[in-house]
Amino acid sequence: MSDMSKLQALIFDVDGTLADTERDGHRISFNRAFAEAGLDWEWSVELYGKLLSVTGGKERILHYIEQYLPGFTRPEPLKEFIAGLHFAKTKHYVELLAEGGIPLRPGVKRLLSEAKAAGLRLAIATTTTPANVTALLESVLPEGQSWFEVIGAGDIVPAKKPAPDIYDYVLKEMQLSPEQCIAFEDSRQGLRSSLGAHLKTIVTVNSYTAQQEFTDAALVVDQIGEPDSPFTVLSGNVGTKTYLDLELVRSLF
Repeated sequence: MSDMSKLQALIFDVDGTLADTERDGHRISFNRAFAEAGLDWEWSVELYGKLLSVTGGKERILHYIEQYLPGFTRPEPLKEFIAGLHFAKTKHYVELLAEGGIPLRPGVKRLLSEAKAAGLRLAIATTTTPANVTALLESVLPEGQSWFEVIGAGDIVPAKKPAPDIYDYVLKEMQLSPEQCIAFEDSRQGLRSSLGAHLKTIVTVNSYTAQQEFTDAALVVDQIGEPDSPFTVLSGNVGTKTYLDLELVRSLF
């Protein structure tokens, strides 16, 4: 038990991990912002899947301009133009959540509740903006904002995932070592970030990330799951478990 009792905190990515926000949230919000700005850009589900290889919304817009719009006349200063689009996109995302929200992924609320009841600490490490995190939590987990002790988000660190900076920041704020925490991610970029911070990591894939490579993850499943909605194990040993509970998390640790 001594090794298990070292676990002090669970650190969660947001987009794609807590909720399926990418395809039905951020993508739609980008398109609304583009239309509002009079641009004829349309990010399809397939294209957005490719653009997700670039972390950070402003970085994604720049990549799109550079790789997909060779004839586009770039407004100057380009950085301010992109920042304006991204600001509008965040506004649309918050509105989209308020319209009815994007539900938490199966098992997320149960696992968070289990961890909180057991006295474990909770934190967030994400590249999305703080406003996006707040909007999501207000929409799907109003009580959850107080559950997360540290919310590391957006531009609070200079280098976004796959750099480990955001996890390093959260660990420093919590005054914990990587050996005392476990991370939850959904993508290869996120896993590279958490592994770079020397964190054991559980990956819950989604439709965009299911085919990615997750070597060195402690466990890879299609969802956290529920007793009546079992997970599919893609990599790792879960014994007889059919969904991810705190006991299974501790056993991986």
